[in-house]
Amino acid sequence: MQPPPPPFIDRTEVLGLSSVSGSVSFGDFEQDGFPDLLSDGSLWINRSGDRFERFDAPCGGLLVNLDNDFFADLVCFNPPSLYRGGLVDSKPTFTRIEVPAIPETVCQGAAAGDFNADAIVDVYFGGYEDWGRQLTYPSVVLMSNAAGGYDVRVMTNEYRTRGVTACDFDQDGDLDVYASNYRLQPNLLWVNNGKGEFDNQATRWNALATSGEFPGGHSIGACWGDFDADGRFDLFAGNFAHVDSRGDQPKSRFLRHAGDTFEDLGTCGVWYQESYASPACADYDNDGALDLFFTTVYADASFGKKNYPVLYRNELTNDAWRFTDVTAGSGLEQLPPTYQASWADVNADGRIDLLTAGRLFINQSDSPGRSVSVRLQGDGKNVNIGAIGAQVRVKLDSGRIITRQVEAGTGERNMNSPILHLGIGDVSERMTIEILWPDGTRGFARDVKAGDRVFVRYGD
Repeated sequence: MQPPPPPFIDRTEVLGLSSVSGSVSFGDFEQDGFPDLLSDGSLWINRSGDRFERFDAPCGGLLVNLDNDFFADLVCFNPPSLYRGGLVDSKPTFTRIEVPAIPETVCQGAAAGDFNADAIVDVYFGGYEDWGRQLTYPSVVLMSNAAGGYDVRVMTNEYRTRGVTACDFDQDGDLDVYASNYRLQPNLLWVNNGKGEFDNQATRWNALATSGEFPGGHSIGACWGDFDADGRFDLFAGNFAHVDSRGDQPKSRFLRHAGDTFEDLGTCGVWYQESYASPACADYDNDGALDLFFTTVYADASFGKKNYPVLYRNELTNDAWRFTDVTAGSGLEQLPPTYQASWADVNADGRIDLLTAGRLFINQSDSPGRSVSVRLQGDGKNVNIGAIGAQVRVKLDSGRIITRQVEAGTGERNMNSPILHLGIGDVSERMTIEILWPDGTRGFARDVKAGDRVFVRYGD
């Protein structure tokens, strides 16, 4: 008897991709509903899921709409900078946006969103060390102002930040920021007061992602996701962890949103490898539970044992969190070291695909679970065009509340597709999808069925 085919098939060259290096971000450059890809020096335009066409880009970074026009723009990591996107002779082109001088820093991760509620997208750049030569590590925000430009706000000079990701985790109508810090430093949870003013409340929310006597871990990246399908966003904090003379360094951990705090659940089945790096979550099998892909960056770690990226399946139950290694037979076995981990349904077939290690793996799973795709668009006046920060949720008869957000930045130097993928299991009934827009208003998409690709504009 032949084994079943793997759920993930490498289709990189078939789809026209090559040399996908550095950071990887999925966005929608021309708003056609098919996620495009930005990697270092390349913008790959998705031609209706059949192939990708390459165009030059000035950098690697985030592919987001900054100015509320028709085309996506670029947030570049190194040096931190912004470029306005457009078309000239039907080809993507990018023009540098003038911004105030930013303190010299090495940026390993950034997150974009409307932090000060003016419908203009702002950017948080995490600051990291320059191989130990820096005495400070400025993390800064480019915050839009009333004059139509940006102000530079230094958030911290103290912490060595690797990954940055944002979410309105407390659902009070503004985006908060989680910064993953390296060198056994505590992670930061910047809680927004709605005006773009932040207060680090990582200790108050129990979101330091550490254990034992260590003040923090070697955090490289984190991802927000509602792992227990209760309608609230949880955190997975990825920790690189050496063996230390003081005991084991803090390992990666799940932080469950318990209402007024995060409950540290520990590893929940994520087994130890020293060089875990960048995590990204998605429901790859459409069963209504968010799964986890987790990269590694040492080919040979301590004790001569190779480290490989791992695909974990969420075995969601009522009484426990359990994630099972399902890499064997997945088509993702023994991948090389990489920081790349970004999810997108590139061919709009209802199954979410994975870009990692310079390869695009198309999901051909025969799982019976089904899904719904949701694409949101703001009006550019009350809500930014890209609807970054918006959340959608649908309550199933099983009691699960499938919740997703439009985000720009996850793990380290990655970005998942802004076109939201909701696995709903074997649901056959019609559904109503609720939308929480970034300005606090609510919208609805009614009479939705499995397999639908839903497009909702703010105000519709």
